[in-house]
Amino acid sequence: MAKDQEVERIAKKLDRMVQKKSTDGAIDLLKELKNMKMSLETLQSTRIGMSVNSVRKQSSDEEVQTLAKSLIKSWKKLLDGSESKQEDKKKDGSALSSTCKGSPGSGDQSSSKKQETPKTPTTPTTPTTPKITSFPPAPITTDSVRTKCRELLVAALQTGDDYKTIGSDCEHLAAQIEECIYQEFKSTDMKYKSRLRSRISNLKDQKNPDLRRSVLCGNIPPERIATMTAEEMASAELKEMRKALTKESIREHQLSKVGGTETDMFVCGKCKGKNCTYTQVQTRSADEPMTTFVLCNECGNRWKFC
Repeated sequence: MAKDQEVERIAKKLDRMVQKKSTDGAIDLLKELKNMKMSLETLQSTRIGMSVNSVRKQSSDEEVQTLAKSLIKSWKKLLDGSESKQEDKKKDGSALSSTCKGSPGSGDQSSSKKQETPKTPTTPTTPTTPKITSFPPAPITTDSVRTKCRELLVAALQTGDDYKTIGSDCEHLAAQIEECIYQEFKSTDMKYKSRLRSRISNLKDQKNPDLRRSVLCGNIPPERIATMTAEEMASAELKEMRKALTKESIREHQLSKVGGTETDMFVCGKCKGKNCTYTQVQTRSADEPMTTFVLCNECGNRWKFC
């Protein structure tokens, strides 16, 4: 516990350096970390890897960059080793299960004992499985492109003060969203970047706070926001504007100036000009008079003349 607190203290100092854009003294903190024996649980709970990676990008000191890369590389080996151990345990468990199932009926009691025996050594490893998925909720990544995308998503989610009021963990949420998008494309190509860019842009939009609040509250889950179209993410105001433009386009198409008759019999209500074109359309029943639509050629104003 004391070691976790010490690592968390160093992580906070490194984060402050990145925020201030000054990495003076970072080399001493990195040397402290190098002398510590790091565990997988400590890496996951303190997120020291993200802090060290951010300092590496911020610093122009070659010694800081080299030491930071060395730390990240050694921690990645620790993560890879843990994953390979879990794979081996799963294989051993499945092999043992198949052996027990294939034993003859006379050996049922002995096989049941064999099945119970492995429970003792495997019990301590059971809690480690959920820890890997809960810190953070999406798998840890050392890919610089994915890490940068997660940081941009965090910044977008923290636009305004909604995340403070709601109490959302923006880093966990950003990791989940990025993971969903990465799993769809399986690479960080242009399609991946374009999808991330559109999420970040819409979440940062000051005119569309409802989308950001819905994501922070969980009304829109990460897997949903990861696949939404631009039309679905648009604000209510923009949706109404698009709807109005669509109606106007249809109206202009239906009331095209082509085929209309120019006249000076009408006076425009906006510019008071008389340079107009009118079109008559049968909008009611056949025994009713035709409806006259008038277009002002000066300002483009349209109206219906009864």
